[in-house]
Amino acid sequence: MPTDRDASRSAGASAPVRGSAVGSLARTVSAGVTVNVPGSTGDPLRANLALMAPGTALRDGLERILRGRTGALIVLGYDKVVETLCTGGFPLDVEFSATRVRELCKMDGAVVLSSDGTRIVRAAVHLMPDPSIPTEESGTRHRTAERVARQTGYPVISVSQSMRIISLYVNGQRHVLDDSAAILSRANQALATLERYKLRLDEVSGTLSALEIEDLVTVRDAVAVVQRLEMVRRIADEIAGYVVELGTDGRLLALQLDELMAGVDADRTLVIRDYLPSGRKARTLDEALVELDLLTATELIDLVAVAKAIGYPGASDALDAAVSPRGFRLLAKVPRLPGAVVDRLVDHFGSLQQLLGATVEDLQAVDGVGDARARGVREGLSRLAEASILERYV
Repeated sequence: MPTDRDASRSAGASAPVRGSAVGSLARTVSAGVTVNVPGSTGDPLRANLALMAPGTALRDGLERILRGRTGALIVLGYDKVVETLCTGGFPLDVEFSATRVRELCKMDGAVVLSSDGTRIVRAAVHLMPDPSIPTEESGTRHRTAERVARQTGYPVISVSQSMRIISLYVNGQRHVLDDSAAILSRANQALATLERYKLRLDEVSGTLSALEIEDLVTVRDAVAVVQRLEMVRRIADEIAGYVVELGTDGRLLALQLDELMAGVDADRTLVIRDYLPSGRKARTLDEALVELDLLTATELIDLVAVAKAIGYPGASDALDAAVSPRGFRLLAKVPRLPGAVVDRLVDHFGSLQQLLGATVEDLQAVDGVGDARARGVREGLSRLAEASILERYV
């Protein structure tokens, strides 16, 4: 049996979310494909949807329950708090299988699984959560599911016999599982939007590179790239959620998303590092990323709000102020140049213009930069400068 954990909770309060938690879904794995989603943070809902995605044993069991036209109440987690809510039934502690959970759900009462869904802990139990916990549900099964989820902090699955839908209660939310066709339709629309966003991002990034070479960058130019990067990140995070829900059905979608998002995470960090205002009260990189994440969709459209999020004054005329990049982004494009050396070069020269004007001998003065590396940096920056200007004017 799973080890009991000492826990005490006021009956009417929502418990901290537990179960199959993930620290970050910046890396979403589905059907053997790793999808990199810049800056996205994991949430309990998405983590538990992954357990119920098509292709998993739990989803197979839930589909069998639906086809059998029976209802079900399944708790994903077991400890002393859950134990106090259980009456009747019997302990099992057997390995989970779709057929077992289907047969057990034919009986009255709930089924309790381990938090990772790999073992059936108890079956045919009557759950008695605190009736004072508020719920907006009307059916007995769904009211119990929501209250148990709030009181224990564990996800609870409810399968409606009459409506033939599967609902997941977690973190104070109710999520109804859709079929793969409906999710794929929404995902394809989002993917088309991402492709348009990415095309526009490439355009403004190319313009910024040319302006950096000519030392003509304004705050508006830099913030426009940050804005586009954030818009791309958000739509990619939405698609990553669809990938999780689709499970094995989302493999091709995951591959397309991974291809479109290649390098975006690094660019987002490098652009902000290039243009973070300096000073005693200046924001750190992490603080700027958090502020960007907190912007609403309406605020993200406003360049002034985006500029303010990364530490610039919140006045519209501040967007026209001249600004010089530190050089992180362009140096990152130089082949075979380690990140530690990039940091030392930026610390030594201070700005991209100083780097562009540096000779091979000047570059060799930096710790870790020998003759060969200095020549590589010099030639790499020269090629980038030529390519950026040609791309803009030709």
